[in-house]
Amino acid sequence: MTAREQQILALLRADPLIAQQTLADRLGISRAAVAGHVMQLTRKGYIVGRGYVLAQPRFVLAIGAANMDITGTTTHPLVAQDSTPGQVRCAPGGVARNVAENLARLGRDVRLISAVGDDLYGRTLLESTRRAGVDVQLCPVLPGQSTSTYLSLHGPDGDMALALNDMAILEQLTPERLSASADLLRHADAALIDGNLPEASLAWAISQAGDTPVFAEPVSAFKCRRLLPWLGQIHTLKANRLEAGALTGQAVDSDADVVAAAGALLGRGLRQVVLSLGARGLYWCDHTGASGWQPALPVAEVHATGAGDAVMAGLMHACLDGAPLRDAVAFAAACAALTLAVPQANHPNLSPASVQQQLLHRATRTAAPEPAHRP
Repeated sequence: MTAREQQILALLRADPLIAQQTLADRLGISRAAVAGHVMQLTRKGYIVGRGYVLAQPRFVLAIGAANMDITGTTTHPLVAQDSTPGQVRCAPGGVARNVAENLARLGRDVRLISAVGDDLYGRTLLESTRRAGVDVQLCPVLPGQSTSTYLSLHGPDGDMALALNDMAILEQLTPERLSASADLLRHADAALIDGNLPEASLAWAISQAGDTPVFAEPVSAFKCRRLLPWLGQIHTLKANRLEAGALTGQAVDSDADVVAAAGALLGRGLRQVVLSLGARGLYWCDHTGASGWQPALPVAEVHATGAGDAVMAGLMHACLDGAPLRDAVAFAAACAALTLAVPQANHPNLSPASVQQQLLHRATRTAAPEPAHRP
């Protein structure tokens, strides 16, 4: 949806019987232009029937990073200050973009707000994300700016050993630039924000969300502190050990530490907290007092990048379907297992059916009797 179409929809919500000439006068455009926009909104399904009866679209809004991932992997031990044989590849990435793609593959209508430069990486990102099913019309293309890049190095175990990011363009996602999407944010089924956003933009998104549940991805122990003033207005927080430690000011090493940190975060007003603990799996708790551990699903890991974004997408998808947090976390763990098994940050065949198959396989293995021992 274009910015002008958003403006027209906002006016129609306030007065569904408003005349096209009045719309034209308020917007400073011709009546013919208004008619064209109304026709496009009708074609897209935002207006149904006469009298500007507005459809109630169900969609998710993701706001945050879209960047080109440049990933180096090696099966050899990494040696400092030396060259190591390996493979280097480029692929679309960024927390908000990855979550948006996963949600689209799970069948959600999802719109992405990010920013890219008018360069090869930017054009590639937008086209690839669009092909995955994500609406990228709200992503400005900024001349003179470089598209975000994320450079990571992975050793033989698949885990990231070192990373460097160049994400200065996200400073252009100011509250002023985002303000045209305020109405869209308030009418979303759910919103995702990631900690790559500038502090003022995070504050704008959370304060403008209204009744829209906000899911927050802290991104890193450094950036997660931007969320501290707003924890009480966030619906669901997914964090790892380091991020949970930075948000609570306490070490998160043992299982007891995990439970204490999650409880402390819940005490700040969050409705749901999910802590991602690598091979230990996931710990979850919610405002009703329910809590539990979700073991990591066994998988032959190929690459760790993107698993956390798959967890967030799985959580959002299942929660929007009305699943209790326990079931949503299990669904999210299956999304992560599928993603760990491919070299991309997004599993190209992620779907509700593939996730359910993964869960069924896990349940079958768990229920299988132990083989009898021969004397």
